[in-house]
Amino acid sequence: MTLYKDYPAHVVFARRVFAVVAGIVALPVMLFWKDRARFYSYLHRVWAKTSEKPVWMDQAEKATCDFY
Repeated sequence: MTLYKDYPAHVVFARRVFAVVAGIVALPVMLFWKDRARFYSYLHRVWAKTSEKPVWMDQAEKATCDFY
């Protein structure tokens, strides 16, 4: 039993397309923006999200196998 619902493939695909398009469209502005790391960090979270589970929790659970 999982506590979090996984998104269907078409939703994940749409989120990733949005992240790529937003990143490309914003690139000319972000080249000169001092806080561009925060924007691209947000786009990375949008890209990596595949369920209702927070991205940091999903990545932390995947990383535990590296240490144990």
